[in-house]
Amino acid sequence: FNWLKDHGLSFGLIILILTLIVKLIILPLTYKSYMSTAKMRAIRPEMEEINQKYPKQEDAMKKQQALMELYRKAGVSPMGGCLPLLIQMPILWAMFRFFPASIELRGEGFLWADDLSAYDSVLDFGFNIPFYGDHVSLFALLMALSLFGYSFMTYKQQSATTAGQPGAGMMKFMMVYFMPFMMLCFMNSYASGLCYYYFVSQILTIIQNFAFRYGINEERLRAKMLASAKAKAAQPKKKSKWQQRLEEAQKQQEAIFGN
Repeated sequence: FNWLKDHGLSFGLIILILTLIVKLIILPLTYKSYMSTAKMRAIRPEMEEINQKYPKQEDAMKKQQALMELYRKAGVSPMGGCLPLLIQMPILWAMFRFFPASIELRGEGFLWADDLSAYDSVLDFGFNIPFYGDHVSLFALLMALSLFGYSFMTYKQQSATTAGQPGAGMMKFMMVYFMPFMMLCFMNSYASGLCYYYFVSQILTIIQNFAFRYGINEERLRAKMLASAKAKAAQPKKKSKWQQRLEEAQKQQEAIFGN
């Protein structure tokens, strides 16, 4: 930030460049997260077969074992899409702390924002709305709209793996509608530089996901995963500690119901 500032660049351009640098740093994690979701979509038919095979509640343990075996053979990690996002949290937190406290941004304008360290009001209500405020911050609004677009796109990609699962409707509401609304209320009175950063970051992420989507042939990916699963099925089966614990829990459950 200081190096770019010393070269006389505008602070709006500096934030844009910083956002591009951060997105490039975490690009491998973003790609890994997308690939994990794509792999889960690829084995959706096999997951549906397992769900149909074990429809009863008392067969939940057997269904879980079958799903874990399917993941093992296909080389899929259900948490593979979440872990990269968690790794990004320190970067997001650093930016969250940096922009409002940066002395350099105080009094510096960009586009319609007069001060990047304070909120950008484009409309004052003259009265206070609970949890929102007495004004409209355009950068916060743009950030919330971009978050809605990203959440909607992400949910559509993941819906193939969550359709029919308990709580899928609530998850859609929380992810697509509630979270952008809460972020809008929370960020409306926060630094416009931070809202601008989050807005640009979301737009870049959407562009990345479109590039991944059209650059990855999911039919070819599915064929490769099925071939890998077939090869692993022919190998001697080695149970993981997790599978062993699941089997022990299943035996205990059967013993309880048997008695």
